[in-house]
Amino acid sequence: MPSLPLVFHDDYSPPLPEGHRFPMEKFRLLREHLVASGLTTDATLLRPELCPHEILALAHDPAYIRRYCSGEMSREELRRLGLPWSPQLAQRTLRAVGGSLLTAELALRHGLACHLAGGTHHAHYDQASGFCIFNDLAVIALYLLESGRVGRVLIFDCDVHQGDGTARILERIPAAVTVSLHCEKNFPVRKAQSDWDIPLPAGMGDSDYLKVVNETLDYLLPLYQPDLVLYDAGVDVHRDDALGLLELTDAGLAARDDAVLEHCLGRDIPVCGVIGGGYDRDHAAVARRHSSLHFAAARAWQRYGLG
Repeated sequence: MPSLPLVFHDDYSPPLPEGHRFPMEKFRLLREHLVASGLTTDATLLRPELCPHEILALAHDPAYIRRYCSGEMSREELRRLGLPWSPQLAQRTLRAVGGSLLTAELALRHGLACHLAGGTHHAHYDQASGFCIFNDLAVIALYLLESGRVGRVLIFDCDVHQGDGTARILERIPAAVTVSLHCEKNFPVRKAQSDWDIPLPAGMGDSDYLKVVNETLDYLLPLYQPDLVLYDAGVDVHRDDALGLLELTDAGLAARDDAVLEHCLGRDIPVCGVIGGGYDRDHAAVARRHSSLHFAAARAWQRYGLG
């Protein structure tokens, strides 16, 4: 039986200035944790290509793509992004979108696949925001819809912050359904309008959160019957996250990931999982939280006999 497809590349953790608040090291540490745990091996991980500019341009302004990739971003644009430009970061960005595209292709082929990165939902059509440069969720949706691979995509975004960039890029695309479960009093201050916005009160814990997840999927999956779910499994909902205001525990994260996969796979809907946000001064701790998605996916892979 083939193993759960997991996508990663060594480009994913380029250097940032000492003390930078974005935990870029977490992607490498996530790979190391999954290998050390025996869930996968380095040789088994699938390495993506760079995303071509013409595919990025399905969701982004070509002038913005050129400006970012050539290092011509203004000081104000870089301030809004929150990351310094470097050739390594530019390559990492193209590689990571390529990784999400590969993950989606594998999910359609096998029923389930997970990325060890992705979920850059604050990137807009012509600007970066909130550590997000290009919006992999919007790129996947538009690429698969335009190529005729799918008739409808549902984006189930469980990051603690609203997926504002995804909502705005896809707002006129009825076949791309955007769903955002987010803390109502968190970034961004000015929210976009997703197809389904589910604002959650600060301080919400495991049981109330899981009730919302279950009720939302029970209603929306039969309503839309998507051909693919893009699941943004952000762990910034965790009680110890530096930028989140919810109160989920490790057990709550695991239960959420299990529930999302069960709802989708139980209806024969393929799932492409990306990791979304997660912030902690202890980069190894946030990497372990992100691994909840991959362990849940491995359990579901076995349970459903996928491959």
